[in-house]
Amino acid sequence: MDFAKLYRPTLFNSWQFIAFTGLLMSGGAELLLRYVVRRPLPAGYGWLYVCWAALFVVGALVNLFGKPA
Repeated sequence: MDFAKLYRPTLFNSWQFIAFTGLLMSGGAELLLRYVVRRPLPAGYGWLYVCWAALFVVGALVNLFGKPA
């Protein structure tokens, strides 16, 4: 089992890459909303991070335990 598939972006599968990009974009949007636009975050914005993390975990499990095609 190669644990580098959990932290090295070049070894991510498509699910991990989508989740990683979503986390980065959501974090960037939150920073812009908080410090540049100075608006309150929409209700439930924190659930985005939960969804992205869950998608990353599912992708990581597929990447670690799935059989290569």
